[in-house]
Amino acid sequence: MSNDLDTVFAALADPTRRAILAMLLEDDMAVTDVAEPFEMSLAAISKHLVILTKAGLISQEKRGRVKWCKLEPDALRAASVWMQGFGQFEPVNLDAFERFLEAELPAADDPQV
Repeated sequence: MSNDLDTVFAALADPTRRAILAMLLEDDMAVTDVAEPFEMSLAAISKHLVILTKAGLISQEKRGRVKWCKLEPDALRAASVWMQGFGQFEPVNLDAFERFLEAELPAADDPQV
């Protein structure tokens, strides 16, 4: 499962791939339609699509002469379950935590330490 999560999170790390997934939320799209809003080559978009496919986040199928992309939302289930495990904790106030540490821990340059 860890390898699958690593692959999914690596695919989601790129903003172009996240934008592609958001586009596919609406409906299946031809590869050329996926590429249209981006200022990059079709080859570059194809590389992003391969990564999303390997992560299981999309599937691709050929219909006639056109390759179509389809969102596979179940692939996000394991990542979602993993992230929900962190929802049980309150957000950390880093400023308050820093003040606590300054008050509780002696200064590093304090000769009394």
